[in-house]
Amino acid sequence: MRMPSAPTFTIAAGLAAMALAFFSNAGAQDQTLAETAPKRLSSAIFAGGCFWCVESDFDKVDGVIETVSGYTGGEIANPTYKQVSKENTGHYEAVKVTYDPDLVSYDTLVEYFFRHVDPTDPYGQFCDKGDSYRTAIFVNTDDERAVAEAEIAEIETSGVLKDPVVTRVIQAETFWPAEDYHQNYYKKNPLKYRYYRASCGRDGRVEDLWDESVGH
Repeated sequence: MRMPSAPTFTIAAGLAAMALAFFSNAGAQDQTLAETAPKRLSSAIFAGGCFWCVESDFDKVDGVIETVSGYTGGEIANPTYKQVSKENTGHYEAVKVTYDPDLVSYDTLVEYFFRHVDPTDPYGQFCDKGDSYRTAIFVNTDDERAVAEAEIAEIETSGVLKDPVVTRVIQAETFWPAEDYHQNYYKKNPLKYRYYRASCGRDGRVEDLWDESVGH
């Protein structure tokens, strides 16, 4: 058998090196794209009384990316705070929570929500009374509904609360962001916010209700 000449070996080796470099570079590019691709984020909507407080509570959760105060569940489009506070539009004060499901699960957010509200009050929350201050979870999927309803069933079965849970589980509707001055209110007006929260008795009631400190 006649052996290939030296130039043939050189060409073959060069082609092999080029192929190896090409595939190595392609692999590196794929890894870079995977690392720089935007994370898959999810969102959830919770109504727990004053949205300033709900926003503040959820901002403490690892894995929560953003919270937005707003209105949902009502009869008119793009409502204002003045309209909603008159209690004739059907809207809830609510917070849209954007989160990274790789860091925090929907189940965890639902459990956290319940332990930071009074889910037994049918008239509102703490010092705030009226339909817009009632508690509700607005769900996007059947899976979310199942999680929320299972959490309610578990709470009632546990007997930890003396009264039944009245928090509604509602199919998500359009979420209307509230006015700018309501967003991050607890950061923009820390003294006013702390005074309001303390005078409203939110934390004391929650701690008594759940027989534990909720760490505000």
